[in-house]
Amino acid sequence: MSLLNREEAEALIQEVLEVYPEKAKKDRAKHLMVNDKAITQSKKCITSNRKSVPGVMTQRGCAYAGARGVVWGPFKDIIAISHGPIGCGQYSRGGRRNYFAGTSGIDSFCDVMFSSDFQEKDVVFGGDKKLAKLIDEVEGLFPLSKALSVQSECPIGLIGDDIEAVSKKKAAEIGKTIVPVRCEGFRGVSQSLGHHISNDAIRDWIISNRDGKLEPGGPYDVAILGDYNIGGDAWASRILLEEMGLNVVAQWSGDGTIAEIENTPKVKLNLLHCYRSMNYIARHMEEKYGIPWLEYNFFGPSKIAASLREIASHFDDTIKEGAERVIAKYKPAMDAIIAKFRPRLEGKKVMLYVGGLRPRHTVGAYEDLGMEVIGAGYEFAHNDDYDRTMHDLKDTTLIYDDATGYELEEFVRQLKPDLVGSGIKEKYTFHKMGVPFRQLHSWDYSGPYHGFDGFAVFARDMDMAVNNPCWTLFKAPWQKPAESTAEAEAA
Repeated sequence: MSLLNREEAEALIQEVLEVYPEKAKKDRAKHLMVNDKAITQSKKCITSNRKSVPGVMTQRGCAYAGARGVVWGPFKDIIAISHGPIGCGQYSRGGRRNYFAGTSGIDSFCDVMFSSDFQEKDVVFGGDKKLAKLIDEVEGLFPLSKALSVQSECPIGLIGDDIEAVSKKKAAEIGKTIVPVRCEGFRGVSQSLGHHISNDAIRDWIISNRDGKLEPGGPYDVAILGDYNIGGDAWASRILLEEMGLNVVAQWSGDGTIAEIENTPKVKLNLLHCYRSMNYIARHMEEKYGIPWLEYNFFGPSKIAASLREIASHFDDTIKEGAERVIAKYKPAMDAIIAKFRPRLEGKKVMLYVGGLRPRHTVGAYEDLGMEVIGAGYEFAHNDDYDRTMHDLKDTTLIYDDATGYELEEFVRQLKPDLVGSGIKEKYTFHKMGVPFRQLHSWDYSGPYHGFDGFAVFARDMDMAVNNPCWTLFKAPWQKPAESTAEAEAA
């Protein structure tokens, strides 16, 4: 099915909402819309960053997940301590494929998990002493780490452990920065607050320590913010920036270090890839240090070229010429990739439901391959995300915020996309529905997807998903004859 017209899309939304009780129906209606590029502010037509409806299946994570899993986990020389029961810490370990260059346990600690392993007695008597002891043990085992961070889990906020006091005391004893991150999972409505809390912790406990102590930066110094190096993304992006003549001083947080955080206030431009997770610190540095920031998109050759030129516009002719040189260098390879894969993917329909930036940033890459995005939505977006998204999508595209499992299944069942891009929680549901799927949180064990190098991988992976012959071996439920479906249910 191609893009619906406005009346059909609105009717579909109303049909899907009919299953809910009146109160839930009224609430969910605010989170579903049909795109209209003439509207300048998304808040006029969609609600976001609100509590999920109790009793329905949401795909969101918690504030702890946003802090530990997204922001702090990828910093390679900062040991992240999960303060609380073992479950959350273990679940947060190594799931996002944040690549790093280094030796595990020596100068990199992304793939090692540290937990205070709360027990019942710790909930009763408090865990401050246990946290202090754990910091001593971690320092004894891994003295080459450069800093530590403490992410608090739900029980910590309930019992009132003073992680700030413990962090200050132990930092003075061991001579390293220790950052307390008050990111209990119950805070806020999703993982988005965990990003914000982490940004504020970096602002208060790391960046401010270097005020007045930094040497002036070079004229082409930049920092990459909001790239978590999933499958090597940040490396693929950094290649292009350095080839055009820029000096990447810092990379947050994939393959990043505490020294890079401390050096960021001397850059001339902050380059923001994941707006949702890092816009807070970018705005702070703009206000305090006068550093402008720019959101860029390195998915697909069209958006990459546009972003390189926009980045270059902040510098002199040397960088502008460098940007054009880089674009020209990779154009033959990109043209060859499109020539190979576009005939196989032309006209294929895609539905997206992801977090961060992907429901809008990947649209251009799909369009470079001749594919059409017919639905897009976010797990934890704010309205400024939808303001940006509306302009990247065609009119009458279906947009859904914090979609429930039922809504996603119904939209897919009725729109019948050729490909769904979403997260691990949705992957196997849609596989069972007979729909090709790519896991767009961590690239389904592939990557990178950023940069010109990444587009080659992206195009290959989309082709493998959509045109895999396995889909011819079984039928989706709506493709089966009614008689055989009834017989199967009876059996």
